[in-house]
Amino acid sequence: MKVAVLDIKGKDTGRKVDLSNKVFAIEPNNHAVYLDVKQYLANQRQGTHKAKERSEIVGSTRKIKKQKGTGTARAGSIKSGVFRGGGRIFGPRPRSYGFKLNKNVKRLARKSALTIKAKEKSIVVLEDFDFKSPKTKNFTDVLKALNLESKKSLFVLGTPNNNVYLSSRNLKASDVVNSSELSTYKILNASQVVLLESAIEGIESNLSK
Repeated sequence: MKVAVLDIKGKDTGRKVDLSNKVFAIEPNNHAVYLDVKQYLANQRQGTHKAKERSEIVGSTRKIKKQKGTGTARAGSIKSGVFRGGGRIFGPRPRSYGFKLNKNVKRLARKSALTIKAKEKSIVVLEDFDFKSPKTKNFTDVLKALNLESKKSLFVLGTPNNNVYLSSRNLKASDVVNSSELSTYKILNASQVVLLESAIEGIESNLSK
């Protein structure tokens, strides 16, 4: 699968790169994609929710009425969950929502996501670039040249580049990651995936195992 290489001004450089069919042209596995996205979203949850239960409520331990003869249900404590101000019955406790997912399933999910984007023609290959200093305007100019200023975009770098990352940090619709940080959720959440030339080799080596 051959894709033209563009420069940061959005013009064709005349060169093409060959994207591996083993990564960008497989039969997508929707269930693997579902599981990987579910795990990613579950890991984003803090899980710090907490409600006080009966034993944690501060209040009197006095028996509020006699056991028999009232014609109503027995009541031994004002802390009971059936009374206003009492403890929560089976309330939420701090917990982790994360779950285990096999590496092979995660690789299959990422390959499926890249294949979906390739079929939609939503993958752009950009020649490697750098900025002299972090500046949002420089990154905005690149987005305008690629007609991505009003779309969600994901830029995948081959190696960490602090200037490019810091230049994009103020833009909510743009995300910059290294090839090793690529996730199924981020691929599918972006309208356009922009791969830098140096990132392709890393992506294919990571996902071809």
